[in-house]
Amino acid sequence: MEHEKQGFVSKYVFSYDHKMIGKQYFTLAMSMGFIGGILAVLIRLQLGFPSKPWPFLENLFPVGMASGIMTPEFYVSLFTMHGTIMVFFLLSLLPVSGFGNFLIPLQIGARDMAFPFLNMLSFWTVVPGAIIIIISFFVEGGAAASGWTAYPPLSAIRSAIPGSDLGQTLWLVGMIFFVASFTMGGLNFVVTILNLRTKGLRMMRMPLTTWAQFVVGILGLLSFPALAAGALLLTFDRSLGTSFFLPAGIFIGDTLMPHEGGTPLLWQHLFWFLGHPEVYIIMLPAMGFTSDILATFCRRPIFGYRSMVYAIGAIGTLSFLVWGHHMFVSGMSPFLGSLFVVTTLAIAIPSAVKAFNWLFTIARARIQFTSASLFGLGVVSLFVTGGLTGIFLGTNATDIQLHDTYFVVGHFHFIMAGAGLFGAFGAVYYWYPKMFGRMLSERLGKIHFWITFVAYYAVFFPMHYLGVSGMMRRIYDPNVYEYLQPLQPVNLFITISAFVLFAGQLIFIYNYFASMRTGAPATANPWNAAGLEWSAPAHPGHGNWEGEIPPAHRWPYDYSEPGKKRDFTPQWEA
Repeated sequence: MEHEKQGFVSKYVFSYDHKMIGKQYFTLAMSMGFIGGILAVLIRLQLGFPSKPWPFLENLFPVGMASGIMTPEFYVSLFTMHGTIMVFFLLSLLPVSGFGNFLIPLQIGARDMAFPFLNMLSFWTVVPGAIIIIISFFVEGGAAASGWTAYPPLSAIRSAIPGSDLGQTLWLVGMIFFVASFTMGGLNFVVTILNLRTKGLRMMRMPLTTWAQFVVGILGLLSFPALAAGALLLTFDRSLGTSFFLPAGIFIGDTLMPHEGGTPLLWQHLFWFLGHPEVYIIMLPAMGFTSDILATFCRRPIFGYRSMVYAIGAIGTLSFLVWGHHMFVSGMSPFLGSLFVVTTLAIAIPSAVKAFNWLFTIARARIQFTSASLFGLGVVSLFVTGGLTGIFLGTNATDIQLHDTYFVVGHFHFIMAGAGLFGAFGAVYYWYPKMFGRMLSERLGKIHFWITFVAYYAVFFPMHYLGVSGMMRRIYDPNVYEYLQPLQPVNLFITISAFVLFAGQLIFIYNYFASMRTGAPATANPWNAAGLEWSAPAHPGHGNWEGEIPPAHRWPYDYSEPGKKRDFTPQWEA
């Protein structure tokens, strides 16, 4: 397919090509993830060595690390911005905006997304948001410090804490940019998948990765407006003197705030109406990646394809009915709480369908242990571990005891952050040859997997023990409580493991960028995979296919069919 010759700016900066836009999202997400990782290291530095002076850090953070000792205000801003960056600017951008843009047209047999200009605009809308979030660290008072959930009144009253002033304002502005970008992307995903599928590609022949991105696009369109509305009302409370989220009787120091009639619970409802679908916005792409990867490297059709599709739809639907389990301790009616228990436990059913189907796909398979398949297996492990711990938090009787403890931190780092991140890593190792026309180093990839897998469990599994023992989230110095002092060796072990986990990601970063130049040249289909994207040339140009777009004659999981000479039949072969 012929295209106009492009200059540097039109090809690499303001590109309309979905693959280049996907790579731009990769670069932005990895950069933000690196910053978020550094923040995590600083958080663990404080918890592993409470109040220990680090003189060299005073030069980097003269206010937050005065005399080399981390201040409580700086610590609070660290975990606020770590959560914000990781949830929205890494775990949402990398698997959804990055891989969604790169893969959807290739997997459905389209030249590009339905709205290429909107696609380009969505990327250049989120970039200012990311820049604003980073700039907030350097303004007077520091970055936002109300937690990544931005609960009022800390987020609604400018004088509440140092980070409540300009830093919180910049947080809101950055999030508005993010929501606008994600909404544009979700619209593009849904329209592209519904309208641009190649000849013969019925919906029930689509890869599970594309199904996941389709449902994620719908989730984003329906859930993010709630956060946008909440952010707008919060801005009014902060700047115009309204009281949507602020009740009467709030004192800041000795000053009575002139607010009345509002309730912080309204913000919680708006935030978590987005917040729990956001969990599956992160998780569903990882589930899709895992299904495609396991089928390829187990050389077996994915078990229960239709049930997997229905499970994706059920998870997406139920995700809008469970937000109240984040608010069991807010004083809600016990009857209403019991309804949220039912819907929360109900979502375990389609989740279990996916887990068991993966296990049946793996069972008795001759697995090819590549870096991609190892990370796919890691997703299964982390998803099951996180899912089992989620049962305790989804039941109000036990959640009331565990709420706001480190049990919660351990749980969501397994089910959302860990499984989502491992899925994204597996996808990078699997589709990198199509992204850059070269292979990643398998040796470095396997080293990266084992360091990450072992260190991840070493960091987050002991947190469940800390939570059961009563260690609360967001605590600055556990040793101020006598009953937590015996737990300090566990905190030290977690901190050392976190340093190892962070160091392991440097191997991935090196492998990712070095392989662009030194990686072995890739063929069009290096894994002998059956999906339609592998019919395109290695490192395809704008338009994806040089000639006619191949039709789809079958589903993308025809592996090891009896009587066939090859152990796979490509989707594009009759």
